[in-house]
Amino acid sequence: MEPVIAKVKPSSRFLNKHFSGESMDYREIVALFIPILVDQAFIVGLNLVNTAMISSSGVAAISAVNMIDSLNIFMISIFVAVATGGTVVVAQYKGSGNDLMVSNATAGAVSSVSLIALAIGLIGILFHNPLLSLLFGAASPEVMDNARTYLIGSSVSYLGIAVVQAVCGALRGIGRTRASLMLSLIMNLAYVVLNIVFITLLHMGVLGMTISINVARYLGAICALYYLFRLDASLHIRLRDLFMIKIAMLKKIMFIGVPFAAEQVFFNGGKILTQIFIVSLGTYAIAANAIASTFAGLMQVPAGALSLTLITVVGQCMGRRNIKDARKFVKSFLLLSSASFVLMTLLIMPLFHPILSLFHPPAEIVGEIFTIVLINALSQIPLWSLSFIMPSGLRAAGDSKFTSMVSMLSMWLFRVVLGYVLGIVLDMGLLGVWLAMNCEWGIRGAIFFKRFLGEKWYQHRLI
Repeated sequence: MEPVIAKVKPSSRFLNKHFSGESMDYREIVALFIPILVDQAFIVGLNLVNTAMISSSGVAAISAVNMIDSLNIFMISIFVAVATGGTVVVAQYKGSGNDLMVSNATAGAVSSVSLIALAIGLIGILFHNPLLSLLFGAASPEVMDNARTYLIGSSVSYLGIAVVQAVCGALRGIGRTRASLMLSLIMNLAYVVLNIVFITLLHMGVLGMTISINVARYLGAICALYYLFRLDASLHIRLRDLFMIKIAMLKKIMFIGVPFAAEQVFFNGGKILTQIFIVSLGTYAIAANAIASTFAGLMQVPAGALSLTLITVVGQCMGRRNIKDARKFVKSFLLLSSASFVLMTLLIMPLFHPILSLFHPPAEIVGEIFTIVLINALSQIPLWSLSFIMPSGLRAAGDSKFTSMVSMLSMWLFRVVLGYVLGIVLDMGLLGVWLAMNCEWGIRGAIFFKRFLGEKWYQHRLI
């Protein structure tokens, strides 16, 4: 009797070859990735719906929201960076099998991120007028009135989203991406439903969006804390643990979080400066930039999910000190990310006009938006992954200072300066600002790739 030979599907052979190792196999990685992908798709899709809803309130409303969102990203990125430090520490302790330290790291992440968000929110509330005058003084009075309302309301909501981000980051670190997904969906779906009520039905414009964002984020925070204290028995976290900040654990989280936060400050500070260039180009340029950014966000959904997944994957590999697996997974994620941009470009570009119609743009800016979206779509395929996937892997290994320094310098030396030269000096307008961003991706990605080929990035001992 002849032996029965099990047939292995080509897809399984491919996944085993590129996404399986001694630390974890492709099934575990897929289980991590899918909830994060769904989460990112919902966030971007719901943002698209929200932007479309607020655009119905007029160009001034969408311009104000886009202006303040650039400032919101700057503020929120600081405590999200510290939350990422928590994700890395939690993932490495999970990889080493130390459950007690996983709980301590989770509590430390939630406490530190919440305190930072509270401080940043107070700054936004107390100094909203100087901030608006300094950054967006060239905007029209109508845009500034809307911007003032949205900035104060956003600042009040920071603590809510900080709690959600910290809890979700810790859950991703231990591989509980489904729970993280559910918390994110609760917050973001509530945001859209409330926007439908306040913006579409009650016609409250930017004020309605401000109310929605606060209710949704604090609802998400309540659900996140309830999950942490009541539904997840394995972490053994109590309310009092959040008020007992352990300095040794805080140092580990901040070792990753502080350089990343500094990077985000400089990186998003550069984005705000380029936003100032755009504000000087007029209200139509602000609206065109907001719509083009939404298209870019749609195309980045799978790659963004891969970037978040890689932090957990490499973090757990480093917890086991398995450098071979860490290298392998970084390379595989890079290739998969670039392939995702090819797929997303082929899917979205034929749907450009139907998607664009959701925003009710003035006819004068449609051609410029199409040009920017097309050039950016083609640039993302070779450049985005090296610039964003690669540093996620390096940072998860503890190499946060190098990645942060490179990101800060490349942003200011290339994106900001080149954006001003192309956009303002050479009068290329909004297109020049976007071309400068694409060039900066290539420069930064090349430096990260050279670092990855060496050995210094994995020689840090975080735990």
